[in-house]
Amino acid sequence: MLAIQGQDLPGARWSIGLRGRGLTDVAVGAAFDAGEIVRSWPMRGTLHVAAAEDMGWMLELMATSVIRSTASRRAELGITPRDIGLAREAAVAALEGGRALTREALLSAIAAHGVDVRGQRAYHLLGNLSQTGLIVLGPTAGRQQSFVLLAEWVPAPRRLEREEALGELATRYFRSHGPATERDLARWSGLPLRDVRLGIAARSDGLARLEIDGTTYHLSPEILNLDPGPIAQPTPPAPGLDVRLLPGFDEYLLGYGDRSAALAPEHAQAVVPGNNGMFLPTIVADGEVVGTWKRTVRAQEVVIQPSPFRPLPSAVREGLAGAARAYGAFIGKPARVG
Repeated sequence: MLAIQGQDLPGARWSIGLRGRGLTDVAVGAAFDAGEIVRSWPMRGTLHVAAAEDMGWMLELMATSVIRSTASRRAELGITPRDIGLAREAAVAALEGGRALTREALLSAIAAHGVDVRGQRAYHLLGNLSQTGLIVLGPTAGRQQSFVLLAEWVPAPRRLEREEALGELATRYFRSHGPATERDLARWSGLPLRDVRLGIAARSDGLARLEIDGTTYHLSPEILNLDPGPIAQPTPPAPGLDVRLLPGFDEYLLGYGDRSAALAPEHAQAVVPGNNGMFLPTIVADGEVVGTWKRTVRAQEVVIQPSPFRPLPSAVREGLAGAARAYGAFIGKPARVG
């Protein structure tokens, strides 16, 4: 996947669980604690989860433009280069030697160094320290994650030159999100189309292409059971019904610029009420978003409350019950559809 959106940490953990065999929430938390995966702001100014070894080159490749684009906002908040310098000094002093601090504790350390951390200043200060590769969200502390120094937490990162990084980005994105277009990757990464095209060209021998209505899509050749490279025709989907309960910010929807293949435009408002950027958890049946859902956590169980766009066929209802059981297995508590 290379990275998945991570602003909702429990949802991001479930996104990982959906893509592995037999994974549990405890196991995903252990991967954070072991330094195998981390969370930061590598692109678009949005939190993402990625393999720890990949976070450094992703920041170098994609976060620079975000830092430049948010300079005016930092100026509006009165955050000066001196403030950022003092915050860096405070963070290093507080975290070096393998220490980990929660957001509140790290902000307290920065404030004690003479930096105002009130309001939105806190978010932009921590975001800048993360985007410049100083700190990263790693080990868990209860329901949240702690900040650590990236260089200490990930002592053996991958080092990629720019062209190699662009190729790695293209390969990992299209092999996990494909079929997708170059514009999808440009939107996902925040990079200009010229950089995206350089990445595709650098790794074109590892990707298949699919032509639909005059649009070129890139994807893993294994999906089409073809050798990399040739123009292919779409393959009919395999028979059977697949029902999933996806978290609100899952890559299945947010990984693309055009989401109409999975979500009918007339239902978009139901998934993102008021178009406010807050995506509700979705029910997906055979690739199509057919409704939203929420959960009620009780002492002995979790109750899944579906809100379908239209009455669900019996096969989808049966699949939904199985999807609820899968979610319960992940979080370690029985789950059923209410």
